Amino acid sequence: MTTRYAKQHQPRQVRRAFTLIEIIVVVTIIALLAALIAPRLIGKVGWAKESVAKSEVRSIGTAVTMYVTDTGTTLDDSFDLEVLLLPPGEGGGPQGPYLNKAEDLIDPWENLYAIRVPGEVNYDFDVYSIGPDGHAGTDDDISN
Repeated sequence: MTTRYAKQHQPRQVRRAFTLIEIIVVVTIIALLAALIAPRLIGKVGWAKESVAKSEVRSIGTAVTMYVTDTGTTLDDSFDLEVLLLPPGEGGGPQGPYLNKAEDLIDPWENLYAIRVPGEVNYDFDVYSIGPDGHAGTDDDISN
């Protein structure tokens, strides 16, 4: 008798599911938030890449100055930034390598940084990135 009584008064498990209306409301809210936030985030990504490129251009410029000072050479238009990656015994400067890895010569848009001797912005040389458009001499170029 006890088992029969216990079975009769056990609470039923109520299974609650989301209604179609609730799901549509949630999806709509997420879509609205994404539409408002996504353009701002995309703009920040471009700004962040530009900021990284500016920092890397200054760093490479400093490495070039250190190389020139250490070796006592003068720059000409045949100077290759890859010499900054070489240790002293392989053609680099006596304090080299001046950059840690080959990726240090690649900008955030996957283009190689370049050097211009003599410089257009600076007197002796400019280290620059061709920017997001991939073309040299345009307004989006980033120089030291």
